[in-house]
Amino acid sequence: MLSYLCKHKSYRRLSIMERKSNHFSGQLGFVLAAAGSAVGVGNLWRFPYLAAKDGGGLFLIIYFILVLTFGFTLLTSDIAIGRRTQKSAIGAYAEMKPKWKFLGILTFLVPVLIMTYYAVIGGWITKYFCTYVVSDGSILSQDSYFTSFITSKVSPIVFMLLFLALTAWVVYRGVEKGIEKFSRFIMPGLLLLILGIAIFSLTLSYTDANGTVRTGLQGLKVYLYPDFSSLTVKRFLGVLLDAMSQLFFSLSVSMGIMVTYGSYVKDDVDLNKSINQIEIFDTGVAFLAGMMIIPAVFVFLGTDGMASGPSLIFISLPKVFASMGAIGRIIAIAFFLMMGFAALTSCVSVMETLVANCMEIFHKSRQKMCAVIGIYSLVTAVLICLGYNVLYFEVKLPNGTVAQLLDIMDYISNSFLMPFISLLTSILIGWVVGPKLIIDEVERNGEHFKRAKLYCFMIRYAVPVVMLILFLVSTGIV
Repeated sequence: MLSYLCKHKSYRRLSIMERKSNHFSGQLGFVLAAAGSAVGVGNLWRFPYLAAKDGGGLFLIIYFILVLTFGFTLLTSDIAIGRRTQKSAIGAYAEMKPKWKFLGILTFLVPVLIMTYYAVIGGWITKYFCTYVVSDGSILSQDSYFTSFITSKVSPIVFMLLFLALTAWVVYRGVEKGIEKFSRFIMPGLLLLILGIAIFSLTLSYTDANGTVRTGLQGLKVYLYPDFSSLTVKRFLGVLLDAMSQLFFSLSVSMGIMVTYGSYVKDDVDLNKSINQIEIFDTGVAFLAGMMIIPAVFVFLGTDGMASGPSLIFISLPKVFASMGAIGRIIAIAFFLMMGFAALTSCVSVMETLVANCMEIFHKSRQKMCAVIGIYSLVTAVLICLGYNVLYFEVKLPNGTVAQLLDIMDYISNSFLMPFISLLTSILIGWVVGPKLIIDEVERNGEHFKRAKLYCFMIRYAVPVVMLILFLVSTGIV
C-alpha cells in the first residue's frame, strides 16, 4: 500500500511538473503554433480545388462567412475548453461533464487515425522536394511518375521515415522549446513563400497550340469572380457543404488539437484577440494558396487542370513547373519547401495531441510517450505505404467514392468523426453545461467578448443543425 501511495504521489508530481512546463511563452507563440496546425497540406491543396470547382468568388464569399460564424464558434469552444480544464481532450471533456468522457475519447480517435497517414503524405512532399533539389525535376511531370512512386515498396517508406523523425524530434523537445520555437521560425517563412509564389503566379503568361493566350491575371479573375450562372438551391447547398467541410481542414477543430493547445495557453492571454488572429492568419493563407495555385494551373493547363486532392500537387503542378522553363525548378523548390513546412507544423500538432493525451492517461513523461507514439506512427504509416502495393484493395465508401487504405482512414476521421464530434460538442456546450462556461473563460481577465451573443446563437442552434446535415450527407445517409 505504501509503495502504491509513493508511486501515485510521484506520478502526481510528474503530472504537475509537466503541466507547469507545458505552456506557450505568450500570445504570439500560441497564435503561431495554432496557425501552424491549422495551415496544413489539406488546406493548401483542397481549398484551391474547391474554389475552382464551386464558382470561384461564390465559394470564397460563403467560406469567409462560415469562418466568421461556424469556424469562430468551434475554434473558440475548443481553445476555451482546453485552457479552462488545463487538459487534453479526454481529460477535458471528463472534467466538464464526467458522463461525456466518451466525447473526449471520440475526439482522441481523430488524431489517432490522422497520424496513420499524415507522415506518409509528408514523405511524398519530401521526395518531390529532394528530387527538385538534385535534378531539374522533369521526371516528376510524367503522368505515371506519382503512381509508380507511391506503389514502390521501399522509396515511400524511406521518405516517410525522414519526415516522421523530424516531427518526433520537434514534439520530443516539448511545447516552448520545441513546438513554439519551431513555429516562430517556420510560420513567417511559410507566409513569405506563399506570398512570393502567389505574386509570381500573377505574372505568368502562356500561348497554347491554338494561339490562345492565357495569363495569371485571367486566372485570378477565375478565382475571384463569383459565378452565379445556373445557381440552384441544390448547387448552393453543395457549395455550402464543401465550404463547411473545408473548415475542419483549415482550423483543426473537432480533433482535439486546439483543446490541447488551449491547455498550454497562460491565464493572462487574451483568448478573444488570439482567436481573431488565428482566424485571420489561417484564412489569409488559404486565400493566398488559391491565388498561388489557380492562376498558375489556369495559365498552363486551363480550367481542366484543377484536379482534386494529391493529383493537383503531385501531377498537375509538376507539369506547370516543367512548362515554366528554367525558372520552374526554382519555383518548384520553393513550393515544395512551403508544402513541407505546412505538412510538418500540422503533423507536429497531431502527434503532440496524442502525446499530451497519453501523458495524462498513463502518467508518464513526455519522452516515454513520445517514443511510444513514435513507434505507433511508424508502424501504421508503413502499413499505409504498403496499402498501395502489398496491401492494396478497394472499398466503396458510403459517400459513393472508391477508397484505398489511406482514403478509408481519411474518410473515417474527416467525413464521419469530425462532423459528429462537432454536433455532440455543440449539444454539450449549448444545452448541457451552457455557453456561459465558455464566455466566462474568454472574459476571464476582464476582456469583453464582443461576439458573445453570436456565439450563444451559433453553439445552441446553428451548429447542431448544420453539423447534423453535414454528417448525414458526408456519410451517404441522405
